[in-house]
Amino acid sequence: MLQHSSVLLLLCVVQLLSPSSALPFEQKGFWDFAMDSTDSGGIMMKDEEEGSAIEELPTHIPMCPFGCQCHLKVVQCSDLGLTEVPKNIPTDTKFLDLQNNRITELKENDFKGLTNLYGLSLRNNRISKVHPRAFSPLKNMQKLYFSKNQLTTIPKNLPASLVELRIHENRIQKVEDGAFSGLGSMNCIEMGANPITNSGFEPGAFRGLKLNYLRISEAKLTGVPKDLPDSLHELHLDHNEIQAVELEDLSRYKNLYRLGLGFNHIRNIENGSLSYLPRLRELHLDNNRLTRVPRGLPDMKYLQVVYLHNNNVNQVGVNDFCPRGFGMKRTFYHGISLFANPVNYWEVQPATFRCVSDRLAIQFGNYKK
Repeated sequence: MLQHSSVLLLLCVVQLLSPSSALPFEQKGFWDFAMDSTDSGGIMMKDEEEGSAIEELPTHIPMCPFGCQCHLKVVQCSDLGLTEVPKNIPTDTKFLDLQNNRITELKENDFKGLTNLYGLSLRNNRISKVHPRAFSPLKNMQKLYFSKNQLTTIPKNLPASLVELRIHENRIQKVEDGAFSGLGSMNCIEMGANPITNSGFEPGAFRGLKLNYLRISEAKLTGVPKDLPDSLHELHLDHNEIQAVELEDLSRYKNLYRLGLGFNHIRNIENGSLSYLPRLRELHLDNNRLTRVPRGLPDMKYLQVVYLHNNNVNQVGVNDFCPRGFGMKRTFYHGISLFANPVNYWEVQPATFRCVSDRLAIQFGNYKK
């Protein structure tokens, strides 16, 4: 009996000392740890041998498009020479940057699955064609930057969630009736540097919009457009070909805080036209052809800044800026620019600026032409 036990013990020791027939696991690729592997002996690794780690591995690992950088739900694919929207964009992407590429077209499925996208930058591409359903998946997008492309019209079916649209420096000549329909959340549109005239805005082009900010600068406008949203707080029409402001031009824009009309050809602002702007804070009329200070400024209780430099103003009256009585103006001026006009500053009476909070706020300078 003792001899038999000794033989069994010897066999066990020999088995322990002999090399194992299974080779150690060798990782050959980065993703090997997430996959079931077999050794050279054909034996499948078991879950219980790997412990609980197999249960903690992610079931889906998002890919990043080739050449792009993906970090914190931001996918940056700018300056890569892309000719189309890349594939495999992570579905949890919040901001997608595709600016400075060579994309010419947006196809129907380019943004498929990107329901979480908040902002999309397509600035400085060559896009001239957009599929009517290209933006359909983007249910939560709020910011769309489409500047410096080759669009001739406003893209169809923009996301209803859109808040900000920047589409300046394209080739848009016409904004059709209902171009912005269904965009009740839109707050800001920048569409300057497009070759659009007053007749390019069809009646109803801005119907339904409650905009606060609109810029149509560097275009071909010859007058103030009359069918813009009446909710506007800021309207910028600088660098156009506007020659005059007529009595009814501003009648629907009673909520304006800031009006930009600089760098036009304005010679006349009809008396009474500014009375429609009771809340105006800033009035930019620089670089025009005015020969006198516009009438109606003393009656504007909240007006604080008036730009009149680089005009042809040759005289300034003592009551051109300030009301005659006391307590009529609720806010003092803190910026009046009159430099680069032919009027001599020593000919202007000091009482002219009696409602200016700080003398340094008056910029006169010398006239040079």
